[in-house]
Amino acid sequence: MFKICMVGTGYVGLVSGACLADFGHRVICVDIDEARLASIQKGVMPIYEPGLKDLVARNYSAGRLLFTSDLKSAVEDSLVIFSAVGTPEREDGSCDLSAVRQVAKDVASSMSEYKVFVQKSTVPVGTSEEVGKIIQENLRKSIEFDRVSNPEFLREGSAIEDFMRPNRVVIGVESDRAREIMREIYRPLYLLETPIVFTTIRTAEIIKYASNAFLATKISFINEIAELCEEVGADVDEVAKAMGLDRRIGPKFLHAGVGYGGSCLPKDVAAIIHTADESGVPLRIIKAAAEVNRALMDRLMEKLRAELPALARGTIAVIGVSFKPNTDDVRESPAVRLIDLLLAEGARVRAYDPVALDNVRQIFKDRIYYGKDSYDAASGADALVIMTEWNEFRVLDLEAVRKSLRHPIVFDCRNIYQPETLEKMGFKYHSFGRTRR
Repeated sequence: MFKICMVGTGYVGLVSGACLADFGHRVICVDIDEARLASIQKGVMPIYEPGLKDLVARNYSAGRLLFTSDLKSAVEDSLVIFSAVGTPEREDGSCDLSAVRQVAKDVASSMSEYKVFVQKSTVPVGTSEEVGKIIQENLRKSIEFDRVSNPEFLREGSAIEDFMRPNRVVIGVESDRAREIMREIYRPLYLLETPIVFTTIRTAEIIKYASNAFLATKISFINEIAELCEEVGADVDEVAKAMGLDRRIGPKFLHAGVGYGGSCLPKDVAAIIHTADESGVPLRIIKAAAEVNRALMDRLMEKLRAELPALARGTIAVIGVSFKPNTDDVRESPAVRLIDLLLAEGARVRAYDPVALDNVRQIFKDRIYYGKDSYDAASGADALVIMTEWNEFRVLDLEAVRKSLRHPIVFDCRNIYQPETLEKMGFKYHSFGRTRR
């Protein structure tokens, strides 16, 4: 059992801290937002993540998971310090590392003996070296410490499973001592025969960005194939299924639609492009993937205008506003971009999402209508747009939907329905890569 300090109780910090506590370690989660900490201790999670509330409650009750705003005492009482603060994207595509640097300064001033400083947040290559220099410069006395890069690979909606049963754990280290400490922290995963990849710190930093950039490229690739399928009369779902049967390719991330969003892929793609540009490396494929993703919303707007010439005077129902199912995260959500474009066009919007409406309200305030359910959102609308593949949208009462709409028009941006089914019911049905309209 190790004593661990987790700085930051955002998505990565809270999930990672709770999971490490479930491994049997004593974890102190630190955050400057005392109201946030109080809510977590009362069982109110700041994010929607299946299973997280029970995981936190179990380990908090057992005394393995603690919460405080006192960083100094948490650092003094821990051997390993994880930094899991946010690294938002700047306008130029680079990462805002101000919180990362501040944590390094604050941790250094609190250190009185050897510590392992683990960078858990996703950061550009070379950041851990910079953090090491900041720690060295802000120590009150000469103290030995080790730097580690341990990037997270958590998918929102399945983050606990990803931490507890990961495909791999990547750990960049600079000393044998740090290597053995990190090996012991993740020892429970050895029982599952999880691959633990030990490498250099810079390599670990690149692995995270390269992984997400590849996944983004895979999504953009199938979306370009979807456009070709529409033009030539092919079915992208069947194309993707057959491609996925090739073990060299695999079936995941081959789902045509309106592209990727969320807090990771857009930001990480922008960051690796920015890093490459600064290094004089063009990254042509990754830049093309980002451009394809940006253009997908234009395709959807073209489809809407073609079907609804009076779009500026129309009402559109948008169901599914989180960037993916099983999360309330609307950062870089395609649905949010769509709503922005519809409002700019002059259209009215009626929106519904199972868990993300509170976050949507913070963006749009009273500029759109918030439905109680899918049918309320569809009521009186000129068209229904399905933007996220929540399970409840897969089993809609389609007859009730048709009666709720002013015009029976559906834009299925995740291809969750079969065209023949909706067309037989009298819908004008649009999807991506399956029919040409």
